[in-house]
Amino acid sequence: MSDCSSSSLSVSPDAACLADNDDEDQQQRQPLQRSEAGSTDSYLAKDSDVAQQPQTFLGATELDDELIKQLPKEVLLRVFSYLDVVSLCRCAQVCKYWNVLALDGSSWQKINLFDFQRDIEGPVIENISQRCRGFLKSLSLRGCQSLGDQSVRTLANHCHNIEHLDLSECKKITDISTQSISRYCTKLTAINLDSCSNITDNSLKYLSDGCPNLMEINVSWCHLISENGVEALARGCVKLRKFSSKGCKQINDNAIMCLAKYCPDIMVLNVHSCETISDSSIRQLAAKCPKLQKLCVSKCADLTDLSLMALSQHNHLLNTLEVSGCRNFTDIGFQALGRNCKYLERMDLEECNQITDLTLAHLATGCPGLEKLTLSHCELITDDGIRHLTTGSCAAEILSVLELDNCPLITDRTLEHLVSCHNLQRIELFDCQLITRTAIRKLKNHLPNIKVHAYFAPGTPPAVTSGQRPRYCRCCEIL
Repeated sequence: MSDCSSSSLSVSPDAACLADNDDEDQQQRQPLQRSEAGSTDSYLAKDSDVAQQPQTFLGATELDDELIKQLPKEVLLRVFSYLDVVSLCRCAQVCKYWNVLALDGSSWQKINLFDFQRDIEGPVIENISQRCRGFLKSLSLRGCQSLGDQSVRTLANHCHNIEHLDLSECKKITDISTQSISRYCTKLTAINLDSCSNITDNSLKYLSDGCPNLMEINVSWCHLISENGVEALARGCVKLRKFSSKGCKQINDNAIMCLAKYCPDIMVLNVHSCETISDSSIRQLAAKCPKLQKLCVSKCADLTDLSLMALSQHNHLLNTLEVSGCRNFTDIGFQALGRNCKYLERMDLEECNQITDLTLAHLATGCPGLEKLTLSHCELITDDGIRHLTTGSCAAEILSVLELDNCPLITDRTLEHLVSCHNLQRIELFDCQLITRTAIRKLKNHLPNIKVHAYFAPGTPPAVTSGQRPRYCRCCEIL
């Protein structure tokens, strides 16, 4: 990451400007050190008879500095509240006045440190916690793999008003972290623990006890999570709207039934690769959660058309359905969806290899808002099915993405039908052996902005020309 500025603050690379509270006021009032290069610069007046004016930080004159100070504190704080971390760090280097305001806790209500993930370590988080305190509402530490339980404990202890917390891919944290969060962060509404592999059912129990306002949780790829933890969570967090447990093999029908029973306002559910889930739990979910809008049951291979018919009967607000790898689904189930789920916008039917052109006919007539459709590896789909799709009310102005990889019966006629889809932006045709280059060129002539991915063409990685990445850049020093 490139330096934000060539000038240096009066902080060392190892010490954050978000310093301990004992020294905070003193550090804020210390003058900034001018860079060695800046000390020799001078501001030349336009008229030769005007004396040189002394410079301040980054080559600005004292007059400029005074003009900056005339801006009301409240106005600057309001402006700074909209800036990201890098921009705040840059503003902190403009002058002493801006340094104090840019590093004020009220300017750091929403922080995303993903771009710094390789540099973020415990002391940085602890300094942020002590500076921001009750101002901090949203914090993303995604990918900060050096982060441990002690830092999260400090964060929770100081930032009681935090509402959104992203700890995904923080692989060192354990149940100790969630215990601290549940104890101090009672206003928490959303937490992301994706790929935190040390998290167990105990974490869900802690959150259930201490965070009754929780509305969103992601425990994808937390392999130690089971139905016991989900049941505890559902009992205590009845306001839950979004639940994701992608790749959690121990999540079963009992877990889904508990969510359906205690959390009737569920709107988003992702149980991708929770392989033991069956029709019984999905039918109960559909019946008890009428607000359901997004559902992913990809790789839940035991599901049948009974699940689709239950969704069709109860979940008319459904707009996203991902059922990749559900090989038992047939035209019957999708006919029911097309009849009642008028708001469907995105569907992933990859490897639903029993569906035929009839499914596309039902979707074309029943789902006028269909925007993205994946039919890869649906080997019974033919040109006639695409013709049905393109004559539907969604095709001309709405359909933007169509994926047809490994559909062996698709020919050039399909591309001729797609010419009428004026909003089509991308089409996938990998391993469609009956598609020719000539047909692709004709399609591009009619739809010049479309991206057609038709052949495997692995690229050569660019050569690495830069040297070793510096351990700290200017923004990291400020943090």
